Amino acid sequence: MWRLAVPMLLLLIAGCGERSAAPSFVVFFTEFSTVLDEPAQGSVAAAAKWAQLHPGPVVVAGYADPTPSPKTAADLSRARAQVVYDQLVRDGVPPTRISREAKGSTDFTLSSQESRRVEIRIAGM
Repeated sequence: MWRLAVPMLLLLIAGCGERSAAPSFVVFFTEFSTVLDEPAQGSVAAAAKWAQLHPGPVVVAGYADPTPSPKTAADLSRARAQVVYDQLVRDGVPPTRISREAKGSTDFTLSSQESRRVEIRIAGM
């Protein structure tokens, strides 16, 4: 439930100022999964709504936790980024605005659960 509240809170904060910074949306996955569960779908939908209102580029960066091999982590992060990209397109974001990045298990500052994510960054106005 809290994963749905975070993107919505970011939208509220971002809407407070005329030239506020663009939010970053985070989509979490379960271990070794590329399936968008209900909270993940909500995060992607919130990002798509923001992207439709703000014409800047959209960057989708996939991550994996450090438990698999580096190749598995790279493949998993790439697949997660692709799943989120596909959902953003289905939700109305033009594919020409979206770029994908596979980060593998490069972020060791987070817990394993937090590392299983895709970050969606949308440039401001």
